[in-house]
Amino acid sequence: MEFGAVPVAEAEGAVLAHSVALESGRLKKGRRLDAADITALQAEGLAQVTIARLGPGDVGEDEAARLLAEALIDGAGGLRLSEPFTGRVNIHATGIGLARLDAARLNAANAVDDMVTLATVPPWHRMGEGGMVGTVKVIAYGAPRASVERASDLARGAVRLAPVVTPDATLIVTDHEAGSGEETGKGFRAIEARLDALGMRLAATRRVGHMTDAVAEAIAGAEGAMILILTASATSDPHDVGPEALRRAGGSVTRFGMPVDPGNLLFYGTAADGRPVIGLPGCARSPALNGADWVLERLAAGHPPTSGEVGAMGVGGLLKESPGRKQPRSGG
Repeated sequence: MEFGAVPVAEAEGAVLAHSVALESGRLKKGRRLDAADITALQAEGLAQVTIARLGPGDVGEDEAARLLAEALIDGAGGLRLSEPFTGRVNIHATGIGLARLDAARLNAANAVDDMVTLATVPPWHRMGEGGMVGTVKVIAYGAPRASVERASDLARGAVRLAPVVTPDATLIVTDHEAGSGEETGKGFRAIEARLDALGMRLAATRRVGHMTDAVAEAIAGAEGAMILILTASATSDPHDVGPEALRRAGGSVTRFGMPVDPGNLLFYGTAADGRPVIGLPGCARSPALNGADWVLERLAAGHPPTSGEVGAMGVGGLLKESPGRKQPRSGG
């Protein structure tokens, strides 16, 4: 692509690289100069103008952005593209879901040409309707077609939206004389708000004593598509009331504990019939983001994280401390 200052008389058909203020009005950068523009520039006495001119192997910025964006979501549902503008195309979610990204292929596409770029939200980021999952930006006024095609081939289908497939959940809450009470209901409202943000509903809430058999019975009788357990006393061991109750009900524990703070004291697994079960940490009583959100969202979308994936959440897992935390990180 040609770029630089040329005599005004030679600029027709080229893209104006820098805006020019004229008495008759402003010519904005990115405009393809026509004969009338050349006449206006000459009438102002300008001798040169900075332009970009595509070569035979180049493609314009808008077309390049469109081609790459279409490749990124090739065949995907739940995503739509904006109209190209100034070398940019945005990728939006059409409903609630999680950004399912192939980071290795996206990184490979970004390495093809400095002028052809794409940016996305983090993998598995929760999206609401209309949320921007990613954006493609061609930095110059054009790019080599070979670069655009190479990047498109590398990243074809690498952006997906995993919709929420779990309609509802049952919340099991334990009562303990020395545990955390829920008299104000704020904890329930925070949990219900999390479900609502995922398009789920709280099907039922069951209160039981803080005993393994009582919780196991509640798990076996829960009717929701997902089961949440919030114990009055913090779950502090893999064989504490919550995880042991899940095993006693015929289920299995995938992982106890996670390297995300707040959220360390989480456990999750499956009930005997395969439904996802999450033992919520106490910080789930707060609306602030915590590690349970990341596990809840993955399970709700039908993409349960492996124990290894949860282990990898530690990098970037130091989150903002919840207000009113009983045991702050500072230790007093």
